[in-house]
Amino acid sequence: MGKLGVSIYPERSTFEKDKEYLDLAHKYGFKRVFTSLLEINGDKEEVLAGFKKPVDYANSLGMEVMVDINPALFEQLGVSYDDLSFFDEMGAYGVRLDLGFTGAEEAKMTRNPYGIKIEINMSQGTNYVDNIMSYSPNTENLLGSHNFYPMRYSGLSLEHFKYCTEKFNRYNLNTMAFVNSHSATFGPWPFNDGLASLEMHRDLSVATQVKHLKLMGGIDDISIGNAYASEAELKEMAEAFFSAEPVIKVVTTSEITENERIVLFESEHSYRGDRSEYILRSTMTRVWHKDKEFPATNTPNIKRGDVLIGNVNFGQYKGETQIALKDMENLGQINVVGRISDDELFLLDYLQPWSSFKMVEVAK
Repeated sequence: MGKLGVSIYPERSTFEKDKEYLDLAHKYGFKRVFTSLLEINGDKEEVLAGFKKPVDYANSLGMEVMVDINPALFEQLGVSYDDLSFFDEMGAYGVRLDLGFTGAEEAKMTRNPYGIKIEINMSQGTNYVDNIMSYSPNTENLLGSHNFYPMRYSGLSLEHFKYCTEKFNRYNLNTMAFVNSHSATFGPWPFNDGLASLEMHRDLSVATQVKHLKLMGGIDDISIGNAYASEAELKEMAEAFFSAEPVIKVVTTSEITENERIVLFESEHSYRGDRSEYILRSTMTRVWHKDKEFPATNTPNIKRGDVLIGNVNFGQYKGETQIALKDMENLGQINVVGRISDDELFLLDYLQPWSSFKMVEVAK
């Protein structure tokens, strides 16, 4: 099972606020903590002192702190890639290399005596990971994580994200991506318009971002890039992440009946395996609810994303739940009872035959 994470930036906040946030995250089952040493001014002792308190507190909660660094910082702090004692003293679970070395150094770092994890940048699209693997790293200590992007329109394209992720999946390395909170106001840098890995995620709710990453596959852990997410966001993110199946948001029509609500929202749905290009069929609802009445109510022509239930005119298909994958003519046998919420319509492309899912009613 993967892990959820949050980010803290001690140099831009206070220990009290970080502590309160870590407590909240811990309450909802978050395990990872990301923090950044990229923007540090000061000597080694000052850096250790400023970071050690929140790191120690996160450790006391059983959380794992990953510290973002780059080669210039090694020099600034007098730290060497073959001596990671500085990070061990700090209490770090691992270090994330924002910019890497040549491959040999990263491999050597994975063989450190402290068991410190080495997390490398997944977003470059080069043969960087292949190069590291050629130096026989300890793969138990080698992780990957995508970058996050504070500038709107600069985040990763879906195609590039998948391409980079597959490179790491080939080696069965642990992977992580960042999602964006809409309550959070800051990150490690002065400018911040959200902090997601995927550009298409920037304006989506955290739960929808998580559902997408889970349905896509290839990503083990998911962290919020910016601070501080609200308690409501942490809760909905945890629910989406730990849910056994995706829960898709549906906006109902005004004509929906109580029986139709029961069919949609009190049933576990299963995507029938002999798939059609026009409809996703959840056929068992017609068996479970065969004795209920489904009069013909709202039967306009059908658009992609419409949620449908067979009405009394549909013979053996009465009570069957369907989701339209294409626009179709309606011959009066199918009630249009709702629509997949606009922001989750794209998730239809990721539901697979034989998979199960649930639906939840939301306001438009």
